[in-house]
Amino acid sequence: MNKAKKLLYSQKIAPYVFALPFILSLIVFWAYPLISGIVMSFQDVSFGGKAFVGTAHYEKLMQDKFFRTAVFNSVEYMVLTLLLMVPIPMVLAVLIESRLTKAKGVWKVIMYIPALTSVVISGMLFRLMFSEGDSSQMNQLLQLFGRSSIPWLKAKGTAWCALLLLCVWRWTGVNMLYYVSGLKSIDNSIYESADIDGANGMQKFWYLTLPLLKPTTVYVVTISVFAGLSMFLESFMLWNGNSSPKNIGLTIVGYLYKRGIEKNDMGYACAVGVVLMVIALVINFIQLFATGTFKIGKKED
Repeated sequence: MNKAKKLLYSQKIAPYVFALPFILSLIVFWAYPLISGIVMSFQDVSFGGKAFVGTAHYEKLMQDKFFRTAVFNSVEYMVLTLLLMVPIPMVLAVLIESRLTKAKGVWKVIMYIPALTSVVISGMLFRLMFSEGDSSQMNQLLQLFGRSSIPWLKAKGTAWCALLLLCVWRWTGVNMLYYVSGLKSIDNSIYESADIDGANGMQKFWYLTLPLLKPTTVYVVTISVFAGLSMFLESFMLWNGNSSPKNIGLTIVGYLYKRGIEKNDMGYACAVGVVLMVIALVINFIQLFATGTFKIGKKED
């Protein structure tokens, strides 16, 4: 009894006890599904059982034109969202934290509110806004300038404007708050020294703020890469299903859903998921090495 009590109150075991719920959650909800998905990608999974098929699914993927379209769309969406969701939130964060801005808390709340809106509701609202009818908000806007109504969601250019606008509307506030946190970690004495040296606002932003926000930018880029490649529900709701004209809204996760859920081909869907994971990891490792976050070799003394 004394040994059990002593073991229970042991300072060496206590950290492991507190970490146990996280470790179990990681194993059950991440490690096990990941390993199972990789194994299933080499199997033909059906209601009758499983059969090992080797690399047949991956060989089929290389010849699948719909998969290539999904990869191209997802990578293109990721790149475009990076071009929007990194500089815009950064500039907004700098403006909000500047001395000229009043009621900073109010602006932060206003910018963050869209992130609290369900993706389903947001997608439905944007589908109505960009519908091809004359009564849709975007077509009414065109009519104010003497233009005729257009089918926004049937052409890639206009449809992707809606998709990217939805992304910017929902997530700008979130990324902006990341940058606000990064700005608060910068010592004000650095800017005071720059003022003494006669630096103007643009010089302080370019030579001080940008370099000092590098850790925040790396984090924002990393999560944006994963978010861009894994986008599905926004496209699903915007086109009211997993089918879009000429597959202009088909993404990798959308194609995974189509093969795994709609066509009940779980083995092939798992292969799609594994390829998605590899693409996301490769892109993120490249940007982490490019930014110097990861370095190969030992640091010089």
